[in-house]
Amino acid sequence: MKFIQFGIGPLGQNLVRRAAQREGLELVGVVDPDPDKFGRPVTDLVPEAQGHTPIVAGLTELGTEHHARVAVISTVSSLERLLPQVQTAAQAGLHIVSTCEELSYPWQTAPDLARLIHEVCTKHEVACVGTGVNPGFLMDYLPAVLSGVCHEVHQVTVERIQDASMRRVPFQQKIGAGLTVDAFEAKRREGRLRHVGLRESVDHLAAALNWGLDEVKETLAPVIAEHVVTSGYTRIEPGMAAGVEQVALGFRENQPVIKLRFRAAVGEAESFDAIQIRGVPDFRSVIPGGINGDIATCAVVLNAMYRIVQAQPGLTTMIDLPAVICNTATTEHVANG
Repeated sequence: MKFIQFGIGPLGQNLVRRAAQREGLELVGVVDPDPDKFGRPVTDLVPEAQGHTPIVAGLTELGTEHHARVAVISTVSSLERLLPQVQTAAQAGLHIVSTCEELSYPWQTAPDLARLIHEVCTKHEVACVGTGVNPGFLMDYLPAVLSGVCHEVHQVTVERIQDASMRRVPFQQKIGAGLTVDAFEAKRREGRLRHVGLRESVDHLAAALNWGLDEVKETLAPVIAEHVVTSGYTRIEPGMAAGVEQVALGFRENQPVIKLRFRAAVGEAESFDAIQIRGVPDFRSVIPGGINGDIATCAVVLNAMYRIVQAQPGLTTMIDLPAVICNTATTEHVANG
């Protein structure tokens, strides 16, 4: 399957690098408006990339002979900023898989933008999905799938606790690692410091369970370092922020039926992913050590590429796609198998 990569920052480079290891995936174009990048071969940034695909500023510069089927967009977290890129890709007849967190389930948080994206994709007969490890999998798709063993579900609690030391630098910065408490609070008030997508995960999971929520509440606080931490991208002194703890609650009839707890901090003592379902039966599923977010985000995106070409046109979700699994076969094999 031929694809075009939109955005060649740290995440985009990792996607291209891992795609080069996949049989059946072929990079045929890279789009990035950074003037320091365009015109250079992608191998300048990702030596493992196939060929010497040049980085261009816009999709039209690639012409029409690339024969790509999918656009992978890893540029922004904001749905509003993503919209023009989705429109450009859809008008070119490209199915879209994006890491934009707000795209994972925007029907409640941004219904007008969701409708616009759905309409443009439907018009051009392409499908579009927002995904990644979180949102897109661990805190929404996976608990929804696990509920399949239940006769009844009354409450779902998901915890994602991770040591951010090994995550890419932009992620560590996004969670406020290395900031003073005052600087953390200033960025929090400006909306520049948070895990984007937790609210979308609540809405996505609620929709999958057919639960109409009355209210969603979120809290966000810094994780304060108790000792010197040097395992991340910068030295963190005691009393500084090492990361963030964010909680989202979805309510029905004044009771919290969905609880999502996200805690990411440099130097976190124990990493794990846990899903607890209260129902019939009750159970708790734990992944000791947790899932590496950078590896998993790329894996989910690349695996979703095989499924997005099979989806109905329009804006879809991970729950609505055919099951996204690790499959390194060609698209033709997946479609015919």
